[in-house]
Formats: sequence, C-alpha cells, structure tokens
Amino acid sequence: MIRLILRDFEKIICAVLFLGMTGLGFVNVVIRYGTNMSFAATEELLINGFLLLTVFGAAIAARRGEHLAVTMVHDLLPRPLWLPVFLISVALSVSLLAFSAWFSWDAMMNIRRVGMRSYALGLPAWYYQAALPFGFGLIIIRYLQHSWDVLRAGPNRIVPHV
Repeated sequence: MIRLILRDFEKIICAVLFLGMTGLGFVNVVIRYGTNMSFAATEELLINGFLLLTVFGAAIAARRGEHLAVTMVHDLLPRPLWLPVFLISVALSVSLLAFSAWFSWDAMMNIRRVGMRSYALGLPAWYYQAALPFGFGLIIIRYLQHSWDVLRAGPNRIVPHV
C-alpha cells in the first residue's frame, strides 16, 4: 500500500483534486441556476485547484517521459554525442525546476510574511501557494526517475511508460 502511494502519489492527488473540483463546479451551477446566486468562493478554490492540477500533472508527465521536449537535435546526433547532450539537458531541466521550487518557496514565504489573505474566503493566501515548491520538487524526482530509465535503456531504445 505504501509503495502504491509513493509510486502514484501525484496521480492520487490529481484524481482527488479533479473529483473535488468537478463536484464543486456542479454544486455552483445548480445553486446559480436554482437560486440566481452563486458561491463566490468556488472561483477561488477552482483557480487554485487548476494550479495544483497543472503542477502535479506535470509530475505525472515527467515520470512518463511525456513532458514537452524538442527531440530533433537528439534524433540527429551521432551516438557518441548522445550521452553528453542528454546529461546536459537533464542538468538544465533539473536546474530550471529547482529554481522554480526555490522561487515558489520564496514567494510563499513573502506572502506569509506580509499576511496576504485570499479574496473570497479570507484564508491566508500562502495556503494556496504551499504545495507549489513541493510539486516542483516532485517533478524533479519524477524527471530524474525517467532520465535514469532512459540512461539504462540507451540512446535508441524506447522506455515504456510507467
């Protein structure tokens, strides 16, 4: 059970988020058309839910090797150059993700320090930001897992999706 959760953590988070967002959107539509009023807080929750879905969905894509990639250069490289170029691309990708995690952490701490609150529910705004650094860290882990699989398979072998 623990292994399943560790392997599919982001899939579970995305499923729970999507189910909750679907239910919340449905309730909002029913109330809006039934009473001519709406839940003001649903917009805030749905927007932040989409943000989290994007980050955790990116972790799923990174683990499967379905992240955005330009493979034209990779495909044209002679075999001896494949490994150094691949390692440089992994290092640059991990660096970009690490900077994203650091900047999102810094933004969260800044929001917390100034005491910013959300516009509809009045919650501390950093609550919504808190999962972003963790999500970027998870993308790094999943990307490195996929990169390791690619390295083991070699330059001309397709790595199966996990």
